[in-house]
Amino acid sequence: MGVRRDYGQFCGLAGGLNVVGERWTLLIVRELLISPMRFNNLLENLPGIGPNLLTDRLRMLSEHGVIEQLPVEGDSRGRMYRLTGKGAELREPVLALAKWGMGFLAEEDSKKAVRDEWGFLALQAMIDHDHVPDVDETYEFRVGDSSYAIEVRGGEISFVLGPVETPDLTITCAAGVFVRIGARLLTPFDAIVTGDVKVDGPAESIHRCTRMLGLA
Repeated sequence: MGVRRDYGQFCGLAGGLNVVGERWTLLIVRELLISPMRFNNLLENLPGIGPNLLTDRLRMLSEHGVIEQLPVEGDSRGRMYRLTGKGAELREPVLALAKWGMGFLAEEDSKKAVRDEWGFLALQAMIDHDHVPDVDETYEFRVGDSSYAIEVRGGEISFVLGPVETPDLTITCAAGVFVRIGARLLTPFDAIVTGDVKVDGPAESIHRCTRMLGLA
């Protein structure tokens, strides 16, 4: 696929970009931050990348110890890709970049591809850690066909991919609506008024959740 980019600088940022700075590479990492995936899953979730380029990027990430392959149970030829410990260290930089990048999204971007599962990382990127409430509550987000939740326990938070039992608050919307709210293109109030967002839970929980997400 051509010569690898090397910035030729003795600098940590340049060294990192030598590994993940090529087009599509961080988007592959984004997918694997959600869950391990097979090649065809990645190809489907990244429309436009093409199988040859995906193969090249996966090979490069493997060579640098960012991802690894695992056998698929019940499929002797199947392989699953997942992040290594080194790859998982990209979570915070990727979330920070995603939060920063939301400021560049415009209304016309909402017509582009969006996946329900991307909201799981967007949710993590939006957290304002200065406003995590000192309560025991669970907020479930039902985005399209996916569900994920924030569990708050005495000022500490954790994230759950998938539905949870007896959430204190549920928020239901389409993926595009969720991203538009995160990008400040749509306010939660307006989305509720128009019916684009449905909320089920006490007003106090709604306030705590939206404040924690920097939306209050």
